[in-house]
Amino acid sequence: MKYILMDYVKEAGWHELTKAEKEHWLRDYIEYIEAMKKAGVLRSSTGLQPTSAATTVRTKNGKTQVLDGPYAETKEQLGGFRIIDVADLDAALSWAARCPTALHGVVEVRPILDMTLEQVLATVSRSYVRLDTAQSGSEKEKIDAETNRFQ
Repeated sequence: MKYILMDYVKEAGWHELTKAEKEHWLRDYIEYIEAMKKAGVLRSSTGLQPTSAATTVRTKNGKTQVLDGPYAETKEQLGGFRIIDVADLDAALSWAARCPTALHGVVEVRPILDMTLEQVLATVSRSYVRLDTAQSGSEKEKIDAETNRFQ
């Protein structure tokens, strides 16, 4: 099963580290990525530019709004991610716990939908048709729950 491991860190924190701390973290991170490659679980990995380079797009009442910066102000920012393919959640959590980011930030683990876009759209479409014809409140709640996993 595929999971995304998202690294959330305090962006300014990197500049607060000493040169020795930065070198230690980079060495540990390189070893971590190499271990994932050797185990055959790593599918993709990359870092992100700082939130100061972000642009947020929103459409409201038919008008597009483009804003400089991230959508939300938070204590920790998404700094990078890895996509892995492992047997189960326990294996994904084990890899997340080994990540050097977990020492000074947070690693969020989330399963990836293993569906094509067409499959997702077909499932959502079927759910809305069923919702329109649902008779009881509990039946509608069940269909809503199915649909919400794609939103």
